[in-house]
Amino acid sequence: MNGLIAPGFEAVGEAFAADPRGGSALTILRDGEPVVEVVEGWRDAARTRPWETNTLVNVYSTGKPVIAMAVVILAGRGALDLDAPMSAYWPSFRTPASVRQVLSHTSGLATFPVARPASAFADWDLLCADLAAAEPAWEPGTVAAEHALTYGHLLGELVRRVDGRTPAKFIADELGFDFGFALSDADVARCADLEFDAPDWPARNAGEPGSMKSRAISNPAGARDLAVVNSEMWRRASVPAVNLHASASGVARFYAAILDGSLPAVAVPQFVGPDLFIGDETTWGLGVQIEPDGTWGHGGLGGSAGYVNPARGLAIAYVSKRLGDFAALDRIEAALPR
Repeated sequence: MNGLIAPGFEAVGEAFAADPRGGSALTILRDGEPVVEVVEGWRDAARTRPWETNTLVNVYSTGKPVIAMAVVILAGRGALDLDAPMSAYWPSFRTPASVRQVLSHTSGLATFPVARPASAFADWDLLCADLAAAEPAWEPGTVAAEHALTYGHLLGELVRRVDGRTPAKFIADELGFDFGFALSDADVARCADLEFDAPDWPARNAGEPGSMKSRAISNPAGARDLAVVNSEMWRRASVPAVNLHASASGVARFYAAILDGSLPAVAVPQFVGPDLFIGDETTWGLGVQIEPDGTWGHGGLGGSAGYVNPARGLAIAYVSKRLGDFAALDRIEAALPR
């Protein structure tokens, strides 16, 4: 482990070092200034490329608030109305859901309607056309189920139609943090390869057969296949629900900008109730989950997360190449100074 640990945060450094993942990073900002910025391990299985502060790794759903922010920014500029139907901006869109309902995972479009192979992740127009023609699984606004794979295409196509820029370009131009979709050659070269904590990780995270979770994460195929998610195809594609490639610093600085008001507020409750994908009571804001203790943000499959602890003025991001659970983050949270 190496990096910065400010006085008072020594226990956080110890919690991070207690369970090395062979490649991970933690950044904590207090009032926008780093108090913890540490890394450990390597980017590759052969352990030839050390993890650095600017190493990028796929953070799965940790990236959902980024594409949500693009929509919130456009709404703040008057370019779109959160309460307007999606079809006002996307005329072929059949589901009678509002932009706000998509943002809060209540549109009824939690699954892609047509079975597609992994190669479909590289075909933006195909997957967007599938969603436009889909029938919702429930009346929009009545039920929540995290839009595991569909969220980024629903909101990203909205951005493209309203603004004219692709979602990847909008994020790069407007946010400018150390993360992105549809990576360039230089950014692909900074990426770490994902690995499983154990061979049964995909099965452990598959959901019960036939469940909302199982259906939502299995189509298109390949989102939990290392051959897919470590491929150049995946890294150059835009799958904004699950393929943000980010450094811990990039995610933390994104949240710090929301906390200090540089970016619009998103921790505004939109739906409170059971989420059929998560399987628990959930409060959804505008792309973020709001927890009972007042923290808010979003985690990603495998254990990464970005979130805000507003009571302490902290923006926190943890990323790892080893796909496991949230045990490391739980230890880090418990070690934060009171």
